[in-house]
Amino acid sequence: MTARRIIEVVPADPQWPQAFQAEAARIAEVLSGNLIRAHHIGSTAVPHLAAKPVIDILLEVTDVAALDAQDHAMEQLGYTPRGELGIPGRRFYLRGLIRRTHHIHAFAAGSQDVRRHLAFRDYLIAHSDVAKQYAGLKQQCAQACDNDNEKYCAGKHAFVVEHQDKALAWYEGLGDESA
Repeated sequence: MTARRIIEVVPADPQWPQAFQAEAARIAEVLSGNLIRAHHIGSTAVPHLAAKPVIDILLEVTDVAALDAQDHAMEQLGYTPRGELGIPGRRFYLRGLIRRTHHIHAFAAGSQDVRRHLAFRDYLIAHSDVAKQYAGLKQQCAQACDNDNEKYCAGKHAFVVEHQDKALAWYEGLGDESA
């Protein structure tokens, strides 16, 4: 019997943008007073990029601490609050404990972390050659990690750091047109 692959990188699904839109609308209903903007980030936000089938959502909020008081509302939507989860100033939520479907990364509006995520996404969209390299690396890491998420992330780390730095420089060069 073959073990079920937990960390799986699949071909791009044209329904991912619609899945983001639907989920962003649900979230906006419960966070309306604190939510400034929701962004589709991560690999599922990059057309034609193979990805883990998990929709990553970046929330820009007016007050991250106030978001903690809204954890119950997020739980009602099926999310599990995980606090900062290793990134100061972030609030992380996941949906689906066994089969994850969504990740939420919430930051205060204007934070450098918001720019970092948006820059990396937009850089991959604008640089299809880099996106193809990234897809290949992710597929290799998924095969080699033995369903260990820490190994999967470690395998991508150097590539992500290198290209995040390039992406930020590129993004800043775009000016406010990209935001």
